[in-house]
Amino acid sequence: MVRQGYYIAFAGAVVSGILLTLDLKRPLRFWHMLIENNTGQLIFKAWSPMSVGAWGLLLFGLFAFLATVGALAEEGKIRWEPVRRLSQATIAWPLAAAVGAIGSFLGFFLAGYTGVLLSVTNRPIWADSNFVGAVFIFSAASTGAAALILMSRWRGGGHPASMHWLSRVDRGALALELLALIVLVISLGSVAGVLVSAWGVLLVLGVVILGIVVPFVLEARSASHVDRRLVTAAALVLFGGFLLRVFIIFSSESIYALGSGVAMP
Repeated sequence: MVRQGYYIAFAGAVVSGILLTLDLKRPLRFWHMLIENNTGQLIFKAWSPMSVGAWGLLLFGLFAFLATVGALAEEGKIRWEPVRRLSQATIAWPLAAAVGAIGSFLGFFLAGYTGVLLSVTNRPIWADSNFVGAVFIFSAASTGAAALILMSRWRGGGHPASMHWLSRVDRGALALELLALIVLVISLGSVAGVLVSAWGVLLVLGVVILGIVVPFVLEARSASHVDRRLVTAAALVLFGGFLLRVFIIFSSESIYALGSGVAMP
């Protein structure tokens, strides 16, 4: 189960890095976020959310890679000698513990960073609440547990105790996510008027009901780790997590603030 978590983390870091690079106006200059063009020295701007995020993603990808190499070594899937030696070092206790601890810290950082980054802008919804980062953290926890459940079933099923623990973690994260969403909507004040639209339907039906309430009930009623309801619940959690990000990102583009009121363009 732990090894599968490493694989998911590394794949996510790679895909995220590629998508963020392609999103730049000049993708080939992505390294300017990390290295100064004139001097070739490393750049880190603690006051810049973009700089902090770029380094956070890079370091998380590095530690996820080391953890993945170690996991592949434990499964006996590494045969190239240089990489095999590296993998042997990564599964030794001191380095393995450091990789796990630092990688976990960076993972929590990235889980909330995307929401915090949105909050420092001047866009509606994003800048109108301090709870976007909290929603993203709890959503990341629930979708992460759901992804592990699905991957474990896809690879032949996980240990019953581990699957039961993951299901409990997922339900706890879903409950906290729902609470954070309620607080987020309340904190929006007049901007919450955007919910009186198709975006409100998406949030209530897609995110809250299909992505949180239904999976919570299905997981609570799952009789065992091979129960199909557990797989259905995990798939709905991932779908709901996707819809949550669609709502937060794109609903901001459909409104603009006029003083204390909100107008629909």
